[in-house]
Amino acid sequence: MSADVPVSGGSSAKVGGSRAMIWAGRVLSALPVPLLLFSASMKLSKSAEVVEGFTKYGYPESIIVGLGVVELVCTILYIIPQTAVLGAILLTGYLGGATATHVRAGENFVGPVLFGVVLWIGLYLRDARVRALAPLRSLPN
Repeated sequence: MSADVPVSGGSSAKVGGSRAMIWAGRVLSALPVPLLLFSASMKLSKSAEVVEGFTKYGYPESIIVGLGVVELVCTILYIIPQTAVLGAILLTGYLGGATATHVRAGENFVGPVLFGVVLWIGLYLRDARVRALAPLRSLPN
C-alpha cells in the first residue's frame, strides 16, 4: 500500500505502508484510548478519589470537570482519522502536564510518557501523512 502525500513545496511523495504496519498502528493507537476515556469519565463524575488526588497535587477542585472535558475532546479528536494528528498533538500537551505534575510531586512519571510514545508510534504506523513528515531513513554505509 502506497499513498501520495503532499509535502512542502507543493510536491508529493510516495509513502508506503504494509497492511500489517497499518494494523499494528491501529492496535497501538487503540491501546491508550480506553484508559484515556476512563480517566476523562472519572474526572467528569468528580468522584471522591479524583477530588482527593487533585487536592493532593495542589490543584483546585473547580478544574476537575474542565480537565475531564479537555481530555475527552482530545481523545475523540485522536480517534477520528481526519483529526488524529491534531488529537495527538493536544494529547501530547495534556500528557506533558500530567508528567510535570508527577515530576513536581516526586512520583514515577513513566506512565504519561509511555502513553504519549504509544500514541505517536501508533499514529506513525497508521498515518502516511505522519510518516511523510518524519520518514525513517537508513544510515549510509
